[in-house]
Amino acid sequence: MSPESRYLTCEGREIHFMEWGAQHTDTVIAWHGLARTSRDMDELAEHLSTRYRVICPDTIGRGLSQWSPQPEKEYNLAFYSRLAVALVDQLGLQRFHWVGTSMGGAIGLVCAAGPLKGRITRLVLNDIGPKLADAAIQRIRSYAGSPPAFDTVGELEAYFRTVYKPYGWLSDAQWRRLTETSTRRLPDGRVTPHYDPAMVQQFVHHPTDYDRWDDYERIDVPVLCLRGETSDLLLADTADAMRERGPRALVVTVPGCGHAPALNVPDQLDLVTRFLAGTH
Repeated sequence: MSPESRYLTCEGREIHFMEWGAQHTDTVIAWHGLARTSRDMDELAEHLSTRYRVICPDTIGRGLSQWSPQPEKEYNLAFYSRLAVALVDQLGLQRFHWVGTSMGGAIGLVCAAGPLKGRITRLVLNDIGPKLADAAIQRIRSYAGSPPAFDTVGELEAYFRTVYKPYGWLSDAQWRRLTETSTRRLPDGRVTPHYDPAMVQQFVHHPTDYDRWDDYERIDVPVLCLRGETSDLLLADTADAMRERGPRALVVTVPGCGHAPALNVPDQLDLVTRFLAGTH
């Protein structure tokens, strides 16, 4: 099941996405986290592509999508949601599932409560909820806003292995692919993570962007929340509240992970597959 690399213009910005299983009608949108790219979803997309068409976008400012010329206005959940609507409209998708890791889950949450309500049929939130821990936001800002640069790709991989250790187990080959698919070379020849550092302005200009209880309580479709056992972003009490409020999410704790499970091992893939099929 070889994926196809595609581009569409959404809200005036070029958006890149990977498409898997194009022969299928039933579709899953799989959206990556804050400082990551669509290629994080490769294992999940390959796994699902025997049954679903899987669309894995690069958010504006990440991967191969265009960087925003107006970062203070476009790096926020409202604009990301507009991009999502434009993308699925152009793809002709009327009803589909959504799997989102961290920020990708927050975009799905906003869309399922508003502009794509009635079109998102099942929602998977991978270590994200309607309230984030302040300490984790500060941690993410500290590394995402000032990405390091290294002389070699090997050094960058070592950095990724450290900063993304909470993802859980990845094979050596998966670490290498994660690195190679999220590396860009600077004018001085060094390598750095493949995103626009200005995307962290979301937390400056939109400080309450991730306070989403009102949106969460408007969701009326089944929700699966995967919480990393040691997550510092989605705290246990928030996950517990998600069980009781709004769509009353099915919350599953993923052992051996923090923020956020990599969705790359059989147990995690099976959880998502069963939920999307309505058999969980």
